[in-house]
Amino acid sequence: MAAHHLHAGLADPAAHTAPARAAFLGRFEREVDPDGLLDPRERARRAEHARKAYFLRLALASAHARGARRGAPRAAEDR
Repeated sequence: MAAHHLHAGLADPAAHTAPARAAFLGRFEREVDPDGLLDPRERARRAEHARKAYFLRLALASAHARGARRGAPRAAEDR
């Protein structure tokens, strides 16, 4: 309920959540270049791959959870 109340009064909800999104995405840049030594373009390229891998792992875990609820066996290559 509080989130709806908050967003009802905001002219630009995306701007309100921009700092949180930036912090979340920054996590991947720090993961691939903890010392900040890479060229910014290379760091961004690697961070994008790390972000995609993160979301693919989430999707795979979700699929396994749905399958477990249905009682479906897991595929051998997913283990």
